[in-house]
Amino acid sequence: MPLPIMETCRRRKRKPNVYSLQRLGEEEFPISRGGSFRDKVRVFLREFAEVEEYHIRGSPVWCTLLSHEAKNAVIPLYTIEEDVVRSSEPYCDHCRCTGWSNHFVSKRKYHFIIPTDTEWNLPLEDDVLDLQTHLLHGLIHTNGFGHLVCVNGLEGGSRYLCGREMVDLWDRICTNLGARMITVEDLSKKRSLDLRLLYGVAYGHSWFGRWGYKFCRGSYGVTKNDYENAIELLGSLDLDQIEFDFGDHKQCKRIKQVIRYYREMSEGHLKTFKDLLRFILIIKSHAPQKNKLHAPPPTLSTDSPQKKRSNRLFMKKSDAVENEKTQGYRIYSTVAANLGSRWPVRRLEYAAEVIVEALKEMKALKQSGMTRQDVRDSARLHIGDTGLLDYVLKSMNNVIVGNVLVQRYVDPLTRILHYTIQELDDATKLMEQKKDAVIEAVPLRVITESKAGGHVHEDLLLLYTNVLLNYPKSESVRSAAQVVLDSKHFIKEWPSWDNDDKIFRFVCRINPSLIDLRTEQITELPPGELVTVSLQATVFDLKQAIEDTFRDTYCILTNFVVSEIDELKEDDDSNLLFGKLESCSGLTVRGFEIDLESNLKFQGGCDTWMVKCVCRARDDDGERMISCDVCEVWQHTRCCGIDDSDTLPPLYVCSSCCDEFAEQQKRVLQPKYEFQNPDQMLMIGAADDYFGEDEGCLGMMMFPSESFVSEQFIL
Repeated sequence: MPLPIMETCRRRKRKPNVYSLQRLGEEEFPISRGGSFRDKVRVFLREFAEVEEYHIRGSPVWCTLLSHEAKNAVIPLYTIEEDVVRSSEPYCDHCRCTGWSNHFVSKRKYHFIIPTDTEWNLPLEDDVLDLQTHLLHGLIHTNGFGHLVCVNGLEGGSRYLCGREMVDLWDRICTNLGARMITVEDLSKKRSLDLRLLYGVAYGHSWFGRWGYKFCRGSYGVTKNDYENAIELLGSLDLDQIEFDFGDHKQCKRIKQVIRYYREMSEGHLKTFKDLLRFILIIKSHAPQKNKLHAPPPTLSTDSPQKKRSNRLFMKKSDAVENEKTQGYRIYSTVAANLGSRWPVRRLEYAAEVIVEALKEMKALKQSGMTRQDVRDSARLHIGDTGLLDYVLKSMNNVIVGNVLVQRYVDPLTRILHYTIQELDDATKLMEQKKDAVIEAVPLRVITESKAGGHVHEDLLLLYTNVLLNYPKSESVRSAAQVVLDSKHFIKEWPSWDNDDKIFRFVCRINPSLIDLRTEQITELPPGELVTVSLQATVFDLKQAIEDTFRDTYCILTNFVVSEIDELKEDDDSNLLFGKLESCSGLTVRGFEIDLESNLKFQGGCDTWMVKCVCRARDDDGERMISCDVCEVWQHTRCCGIDDSDTLPPLYVCSSCCDEFAEQQKRVLQPKYEFQNPDQMLMIGAADDYFGEDEGCLGMMMFPSESFVSEQFIL
């Protein structure tokens, strides 16, 4: 459970600094915008973290305390500095699967971890780097390239923090620490729905796209163009055409009901499948779950004739009349139906549900009420029509929306209008003021859920399963859905430059001739490294800065010495850079003392493996693979017809080796002589003395079609 702020501070030897979870990275995170990640992370650990008294696998641990005002709790953010040279796992699997096998191995990895709720008050264990249960686990290499390893919010088991809060925090950390590129493998699900497919079709990007993550690479040879075309095809499906194509489907009636229900709710603005999914997701994320109105039946006398008439909900007609006159509690759907506004009733109901959701969030903060302006501002995050919100707020007094009662009052001191909510159990008690003998029993009005729209998740699941995964008689739709599902790796890139013109910034790369590139694995040059110097720096100062940067960042460049910069070949070391180079340009560096014999050279490792699959994949993409026992080339098991649930065969030979072996066997077993037309051959007997007296044989005589030339072959 979360640690109260005061209790956490008492457990520390000295009073620690506590930073706001929602504002870390803004006004409470004054790290200079300039500089590289390797410099900024040192400032962060020195100024904003407290070193722990234990180590994880020999690596030091720091802790930054974050306060969650709404929960009155402190959340620990741990930073672990992993020394790659001493690590048991120096290579980064995430880099390899992302397509960064060509990157040099960085000297350090920085892990940013928020453990699961139940471990906030416990020290980290040695297996902390291998767990997938953390609320947040991010990894950044010394060169500023990193990965969002895992996020687990409410769906992942957290009782206090949602996934959006975690990714917001991670994005602010990366921005302020100077991260260059961060990747994420999107495997997120909402129950049984893959969000990368659902959000991809609805919004054109994955769930992480709201933070700027874009397509990085696909599995099974999927390219960016394949992904974009698949998204476009699925999103542009016409709703009328969907209804027609599902005319003979067993779910035909249900699918038509769902489409028409939400079309009517949107006032007919939904045309494509993309519009429909986006509209449903907006409703699902903001509207509270609709429940039936439950109220216990009033106490009836044992001799009442109504006791055995029905098991429906009853209340006395006299009570209904009395309550209408005094309290006036009404179900909002009835109120909306009688308002006669220019907005549809469903639109009014949806706005009321959004307002109630805002009031629920405020009630969770232990606040008694919410001002009209605060309610309006909170609802405007989801509904832009302020006229609609004002109209609904005026009508919301002593009304029941979903399972809560909404009331309003004027603060006697400030004279400001406030809104409050009560749970339905409390509201129904107010409605039962008299419990005398039954005069005339009338049914209590119950909100019944329609087949379509009653359960938004079920509607989504229906469309997801049938339209996206099992579209009838359309292989192109199913293939497009598979392409989106095979696109799991997304990336966000931060600009390397800002408007600071007080320093020189360069991206420096090692000359390719100095690096032993293995063409079977490394297809691109390693990325350049960001180097900054002052405007008064000389060529010598630039060389020194490049040496310091490379030595501090990469394992094979620990002793690197810069001998020459290609763009400054004609300049002396004492010359000023000003006027010779433009800031933000790229430089190519030559030098010596590169440890080419080191195993810690590329993130892809030192093994000479090769990927060549029929799906066009030429690199490890993280999917299950198998290698041929003849040529040792790796291929996807799915592309080879092996299901993920099947065990790998003890011996596997790829199709290329099988074809080559078959061709070799064909040449070995091929007859020595071949005839173009067997009908032109005649079996004859050989002369008796051809092989001697004791030998006998048969022969063949061939009659060519153009000329008569005979030749005898002895069998």
